[in-house]
Amino acid sequence: MSLSTELDVLLAACRRREPAAQRALYARYAGRMLGVARRYARSVAEAEDILQDAFVKMFARLGEFRAEGAFEGWLRRIVVTTALNHWQSGQHRRQQLLLEDVPEPFAPDADAFDRLAVAEVLALMEQLPDGCRLVLNLYAVDGYTHGEIAELLGIQESSSKAQLSKARKQLIRLHQQQASYLRL
Repeated sequence: MSLSTELDVLLAACRRREPAAQRALYARYAGRMLGVARRYARSVAEAEDILQDAFVKMFARLGEFRAEGAFEGWLRRIVVTTALNHWQSGQHRRQQLLLEDVPEPFAPDADAFDRLAVAEVLALMEQLPDGCRLVLNLYAVDGYTHGEIAELLGIQESSSKAQLSKARKQLIRLHQQQASYLRL
């Protein structure tokens, strides 16, 4: 049985609310989706909460999936939206996006930044203020446009662009600090 056919059978069983199929679908995608949630969360525990909520939403809305695109992409969008809703409903508010002040780096070394490994970039991203981190993830990692980001976060498109610029500058500054520390 092909992967596509196997997934179709699994989704059909999940639509019938068969627990074994739901566990199998969760097992198949939970690891990758936890990685998505982790990029938006401040801790593993928070990411696990987001993942749990996203799967509950996905199972409730599975009848809406029309297979016009990849199931994983549809599920990823649910995880991202759930993470954003989690962020907005918590102690962090949209106003913070407008208030974050990120200092300008003194001498950007973009070439050094380009040589970083993915794990190093992700570790630096975790240090960003929430607004910068959210916009950077949505734009650079998940491929949303500034218009879509503005709509998702309830901000102006110009705020999204400003947050992305601040995020990039802050990443360079964090990298410079890390490199200076390692040279000591």
